[in-house]
Amino acid sequence: MIRKAEKRDISRIAEILVFAKRIKYRPIFQNDDYSFNELQVIRVSQEYDNPEILNYMWVYDDGIVKGLIHIIGEEVVELYVDYFFWEQGVGSKLLEFAKDKFGVSFLWALEKNIDAIRFYEAHGFHDSGERKPEEGTAEYLIKMVLER
Repeated sequence: MIRKAEKRDISRIAEILVFAKRIKYRPIFQNDDYSFNELQVIRVSQEYDNPEILNYMWVYDDGIVKGLIHIIGEEVVELYVDYFFWEQGVGSKLLEFAKDKFGVSFLWALEKNIDAIRFYEAHGFHDSGERKPEEGTAEYLIKMVLER
């Protein structure tokens, strides 16, 4: 069910990213220009049509690509699940896969994305106290580390 992302997955990855980001980030950033003009499936598809990204990305695929995880070293760079499959264990399976197979130990989450923070906490991550600005915005990211 979890496999390495391939070129054939790019449009589906872009679709998941665009809609999940609109749903979760639009209320935080309140930037409709970004959410609906810049954040377009074709544009994101072009960005992710890059071996440097795909080489570090895995998808949850049970006949339908339902989610993705982007891992570099010990960091979870991105974890997104299609809105229609939220709360069905897809994100949990992807995160546990990353912990087991790659030994991930940290990630950065938007400070105001309470649902994501709770999800990561349920999987053993906690706020390290370290934070940094989210580039180009007034928002902050918090570093979450895995308790071992």
